[in-house]
Amino acid sequence: MRIQPPRPRTRNEEERILPLINVVFLLLIFFMLAGRLAASDPFEITPPRSASEGPAETKELLVLVGADGQLALDGVVMEEGPLKAAVSDRLVGAGTPRVRLKADGRAEATRVVAVMELLREAGVERLRLLTVPEGG
Repeated sequence: MRIQPPRPRTRNEEERILPLINVVFLLLIFFMLAGRLAASDPFEITPPRSASEGPAETKELLVLVGADGQLALDGVVMEEGPLKAAVSDRLVGAGTPRVRLKADGRAEATRVVAVMELLREAGVERLRLLTVPEGG
């Protein structure tokens, strides 16, 4: 009498795809948790191009200048007077006040320079003009 080894069970198509589904869900959860959400600007900004690469962003104040000259501080649209007061208030107690200026590439240069002067009057000692790397 001869004993035969058990035949391997054949899986149906649904059982074969379950590991793939598990991996896809794990990747989906990973990228949802690892992804960084950035707050959008209150109006469209297209920064000018730059041939040099700047340092990585740090936690600083962000002043926006739109193509039409509109101003915003950390996503809140405001006029020049309130902007100057708000920047002065936020810089109180800061060791080395640093501000990032993100101006639209289509904004008038005189407007951008006027905003830079306004920030200097508000007490800003270090100002970084944000640009997009050339070809990027």
